[in-house]
Amino acid sequence: MALLRDKQFWLAIFFAFLFWIVMLLIDAPEKLKLDWPLAQPLSFLLFALVYPVLEEMVFRGLVQGWFCQTQFGKRHVGFVSVANLLTSILFVLFHLIAHSWLWAISVFVPSIIFGYFRDKYQSVKPAIILHVVYNSGYFYLYPPI
Repeated sequence: MALLRDKQFWLAIFFAFLFWIVMLLIDAPEKLKLDWPLAQPLSFLLFALVYPVLEEMVFRGLVQGWFCQTQFGKRHVGFVSVANLLTSILFVLFHLIAHSWLWAISVFVPSIIFGYFRDKYQSVKPAIILHVVYNSGYFYLYPPI
């Protein structure tokens, strides 16, 4: 599988680990509750697996897929397709429904990364994998409960 040999993909995975470390240095919870997924496995699975898969199917599958079919969406701003850029803006706006503006804006860079791999492989699978990894680590360290 070409994805597993892709150095950029592994760099994107590394970026998630780096992000978690920086978050812990900036805003470490007073007491890490590292056993919370065992106490509430359904909640963890929702945030770590179900939501990322659904969001990627909608945003990278449907929305970015539709934008990619337009001449405008096929254009690029640097290495980012306009389809990816527009989808990422919508992704941020979607997160404003239930989150603060700071939280919503913080999903922009990961969204660009997810969209980049969607464009590169013409598939939502890489974006789903990355989103699951990003959410799993984040919600493991910062429980939504």
